[in-house]
Amino acid sequence: MNIIIITPMEIEREKALTAINKISNSRHKYQVFASGIGRESMAKTIMHLPDSDCLVLLGFAAIVGKEKELPLNLGFGKPIEITIASLYGYEGGLFENGEPIQVDAKLNLPKLSSLTSDKFVRTTNLKVETVVNMEDYTFMFLKRPQDFIIRIISDFLPHETEIDFFEHVKEIDFLPAIKAIENMN
Repeated sequence: MNIIIITPMEIEREKALTAINKISNSRHKYQVFASGIGRESMAKTIMHLPDSDCLVLLGFAAIVGKEKELPLNLGFGKPIEITIASLYGYEGGLFENGEPIQVDAKLNLPKLSSLTSDKFVRTTNLKVETVVNMEDYTFMFLKRPQDFIIRIISDFLPHETEIDFFEHVKEIDFLPAIKAIENMN
């Protein structure tokens, strides 16, 4: 299968490529593109991609909750699949056309809901285990039935201490996410 992976940031692209290179005898052919952060960047990238059998959005995401209180499979660096995406406006109001999009799971990963916002969310009163990002809703709106989203848990909201994000995520390995793609039916 010819699979294209889109990552919002270059660091995610590099981690995806490193993980792909660790897979011997891969079942799939991969191409990896960095789109840039945000809904508009995601849309522009999707419109200009070459043909593929499957498109995967792969990237970091914050999750609402304290790591020590969440299940182990929702810990730091763990991959999850987004099966419901919602869109919130800049001031936190649900857009009229922002009705949640729900899809069937494709992988054997935890399935979570995602909230796409126009700005980085630092603190929140959202439901625990909600994933927060800036791209999922656009991807979900434009994707084909076979396409899907994998997010890697990178931080927990609200932040209890200030983090240097790029230092914080250095140790995260994307290999479990790539293995999940390799094992899909």
